[in-house]
Amino acid sequence: MNRRYFLKTTALGAAAAVALPQRLRSAPSNKIVLAIMGTNGRGLELAKGFLGQPDVEIAYICDVDDNAIAKGLKLVNGLQKREAKGGKDFRKALEDKSVDALVVAAPDHWHAPATILACSAGKHVYVEKPASHNPQEGEWMIQAARKYNRVVQLGTQRRSMPGVQEAIEKLRSCAIGPVHFSRCWYNNSRPSIGHGKVAPVPAWLDYTLWQGPAPQREYHDNLIHYNWHWFWHWGTGELGNNGIHSLDICRWGLGVDYPIRVTSGGGKYRYDDDQETPDTHVVTYDFGDKSLDWEGRSWHRQGFENSMFGITFYGENGSIVIDGSNYRILD
Repeated sequence: MNRRYFLKTTALGAAAAVALPQRLRSAPSNKIVLAIMGTNGRGLELAKGFLGQPDVEIAYICDVDDNAIAKGLKLVNGLQKREAKGGKDFRKALEDKSVDALVVAAPDHWHAPATILACSAGKHVYVEKPASHNPQEGEWMIQAARKYNRVVQLGTQRRSMPGVQEAIEKLRSCAIGPVHFSRCWYNNSRPSIGHGKVAPVPAWLDYTLWQGPAPQREYHDNLIHYNWHWFWHWGTGELGNNGIHSLDICRWGLGVDYPIRVTSGGGKYRYDDDQETPDTHVVTYDFGDKSLDWEGRSWHRQGFENSMFGITFYGENGSIVIDGSNYRILD
């Protein structure tokens, strides 16, 4: 199976609907059997998307949070005949030879280790964005996929939106002439995360397993389940949280791969709290003959083109503006 065919048949759209190829199926079953890792939020949406396909079953719901396991089991067992099992440690699911693939919707610091462990256990992987906590891990993920001959799909997803695909087709057909620059942005009005206090680990949480491959730190009461995004130890800030979606489309449209230079500026200005990652951030990626900018602001929603989250390609004869799943061409 070549890369183009795989992306065509397994890419997830806005509803996370997928068509999974025969290669992923385990014999003698004609079903693709999945284990879901992380069901407190995004994993639930992925589960619904996968179960929207007639050839998919979910065998395991894995989460470090007892409440998330219960939510996942309630959802999944209400949508399929098979009764899924629940557990905190996803590695138990990897020991089951009937499981074909692992779906990783855990925090960023778990993406690469879980993918590598799954590949080494003979499982295919769907892993949410960002691919990894840092670039080195991304290289290791590619090495693992190739070493164990596994299919690994990354969930940046917007390449599957029909409106975005059409916009890129217009760009490639020179609807706005040669393109030299692209800009993307994400702006939000997030509240302060405050100053957390060292606290006892809740009874429903396996905090040691949640930290997993990251060096252990004391539990704070303002960390889980979402604020870990804003700590370098576990998260990747708004750039890795939402910027990755639009940057992927910019690179796709520009037809570029690795930049030759990256310039990053900004800081944390709005709140006096525990957040470590920038709340105001501008990054420029220079590819030699083209460049792109990403701007992130987590405390003010006003963005370019009156959109909080968008992409613009600038050509010699006009511009293409992508806003969500829609686009428009400006002369």
